[in-house]
Amino acid sequence: MTSMAPTRTEPDLSFLLDRTSHVLRTQMAAALSEIGLTARMHCVLVHALEEERTQAQLAEIGDMDKTTMVVTVDALEKADLAERRPSARDRRARIIAVTEKGAQVAVESQAIADRVHEEALDSLPGTEREVLLRALNRLVDGHLAAPPESPHPAPRRARRH
Repeated sequence: MTSMAPTRTEPDLSFLLDRTSHVLRTQMAAALSEIGLTARMHCVLVHALEEERTQAQLAEIGDMDKTTMVVTVDALEKADLAERRPSARDRRARIIAVTEKGAQVAVESQAIADRVHEEALDSLPGTEREVLLRALNRLVDGHLAAPPESPHPAPRRARRH
């Protein structure tokens, strides 16, 4: 019986990126769970510490929908890691402010994220690591910087930091 499958002319980049991304997200989730955080919680804490940002701005950075962002901030508030406050710049806006406890947890979670990334990259020889990172950065800044406009966009997964 002859296969009816079309002949692939290029490596399956979608599979390679999806698979590595899935495994890396799983590893990150497991590592952050050791301190009671999700990757989304980590993302919000770190980016809220960088500068005054609204919940909507943080949702955009973390590629989260409104409902997911609300649930994430609610969990951060419950754990006394962040709180919603009026903005100093715009009294109509509310920002996500990281508590002192949240800032300490963010330092710890960033060390965990850095370790997970380092362990993944350590599986590659130094020259391959440099080439991979350079190539991925070129894709992110160039051809794959933004998805095309579409009436039926592909589902988006939250970015992990």
